[in-house]
Amino acid sequence: MNIETIRTRLAGGELDARAVAERALTAAEELNETLGAFLQIDRAGALARAGELDAGRQGDESSAQPLGAVPVAVKDNICVRGLQASCGSRILGGYHPPYNATAIERLRDAGAIIVGKTNCDEFAMGSSNENSAYHPVRNPWDTARVPGGSSGGSAAAVAARIVPVALGSDTGGSVRQPASLCGIVGVKTTYGRVSRYGLVAFGSSLDQIGIFATNTADAALTLSVIAGRDPRDATTADTPVPDYVSELTGDMRDARIGVPRELFGAGLDADVRASVEAAIETYRALGAEVVDVELPHAKYAIAVYYIIATAEASSNLARYDGVRYGFRAEESHTLREMYRRTREEGFGAEVKRRIMLGTYVLSSGYYDAYYLKAQKVRTLLKQDFARAFERCDAIITPTSPTTAFLLGEKTDDPLAMYLNDIYTVTANLAGIPGLSVPCGLSQAKLPIGMQLLGPHWSEPTLFRFAHAYEQAQPFDARPPVSAEEQ
Repeated sequence: MNIETIRTRLAGGELDARAVAERALTAAEELNETLGAFLQIDRAGALARAGELDAGRQGDESSAQPLGAVPVAVKDNICVRGLQASCGSRILGGYHPPYNATAIERLRDAGAIIVGKTNCDEFAMGSSNENSAYHPVRNPWDTARVPGGSSGGSAAAVAARIVPVALGSDTGGSVRQPASLCGIVGVKTTYGRVSRYGLVAFGSSLDQIGIFATNTADAALTLSVIAGRDPRDATTADTPVPDYVSELTGDMRDARIGVPRELFGAGLDADVRASVEAAIETYRALGAEVVDVELPHAKYAIAVYYIIATAEASSNLARYDGVRYGFRAEESHTLREMYRRTREEGFGAEVKRRIMLGTYVLSSGYYDAYYLKAQKVRTLLKQDFARAFERCDAIITPTSPTTAFLLGEKTDDPLAMYLNDIYTVTANLAGIPGLSVPCGLSQAKLPIGMQLLGPHWSEPTLFRFAHAYEQAQPFDARPPVSAEEQ
């Protein structure tokens, strides 16, 4: 059930909050052995919350709650009071934060029910959700394949129709890329649109809490709830939050869509190219003007991203040393030995790789050659987007160069894995919003997503464009593994 269906059936008395929560919890429990999407399912807490909402509904108090009784799954690097926040890592295994992230507080204030914490790549580092310290997540469309990462658990939970909405985090594409591979909508907002308070840091200048949903309307409504200035996060902007849902008019008149042809070349799967090209023609038929734009520095984006992201990760992950919280290695005889053994035993291979890369590029003698140069190219990339948006309202690209690949297919080749983010990292480097929406199936019946990118604060435009495409080309396919099939 999407949000509109839940609200309609609640209003009509067909369901109550407990029934909605019970359905989501049962689906999560029954499908978790197959998909591995959840690290913790909070049955007791979710049902208690549903009871509170049902009691409030008797006095009609929930009528103004936009997400009343809507079950939501949350990535395990976003803090929910009383639930674990392991970040998919053994070094934080068993850690339960004593506070809620701002996004969680706003969801709860809007009537949402948190059903559990979803599996993810360790500290959000990965593109396949195979880097979790606990177990990989499997794609509902084909359980032999990855769901994408790092927010693969949240993506799988929405794609399998366990919940209509889930939160993830997007540092270089970790919401949009799994959304594409799982056939759902994924939104990464303008940097500063959603508070990062309570999001465990990976790359602080890149991280954003993002949204998964089965359709654009649900994503727009959820963003209306969680967006906005937060005094606990100095990077949030004091910019009014528009009514995103009211922008879903389907009107594409006078719309201009930019196509960076250099991103449709080598390395792009033929089925993906054909689907995105067909989407471009759909927009043309809807009345949009299609123009060519150039992003000359986009070819450096992966290199720039993995310098800046690893440098920030090296700094952010220095706090996990066994002293303050989380895992501590036993039988260490000196403080230095405790530090070393805690990090050696607590971190996985990919996290160690990125810490080492980040420490290297920040070290004396290499800072100017790598980190400083990457920051300069980042500025050039921002300027490329600014010039491109003078000619168009939004840019369209593939979200991922391929459809979902097999589990284990790329684990021995980190560079091949990193290239899965080639179309998404640019938005994080530039701080602009991006949205992935399904645009077809491959010959192997795997989902394909297209990405819409816009200027700062252009989320209303991206929602409008995505919704117009949804109305013209509905994506009605369902994955073989889903709550609807149970």
